[in-house]
Amino acid sequence: MHVHDLGATLRGKGIAFDEECKVFEVCNPVQAAKVLAADMRLNMALPCRISVFTEKGKTKIGLIRPVQMLSALSQEAALMQVAKEVQEKVIRMVDDAK
Repeated sequence: MHVHDLGATLRGKGIAFDEECKVFEVCNPVQAAKVLAADMRLNMALPCRISVFTEKGKTKIGLIRPVQMLSALSQEAALMQVAKEVQEKVIRMVDDAK
């Protein structure tokens, strides 16, 4: 959906920042619609984000796991199933990128 270049943004605001950090927003519209239909307040948990960043010369990839995030916001079983499905796909994307 979108890529946020946090390093460039910080440097553009005059902040000394030597690392790179890009946050990729990804979303499956069908799964997102299920989440929003269950509880519109969960829009704050969307879309999923995958971060690619450098730390002391090493490139790393990270994400907040959807199951952990949604379980902190809701206990609805149907949402946990959606979160599990999304999490599996996002982890597969990260693994494929390594």
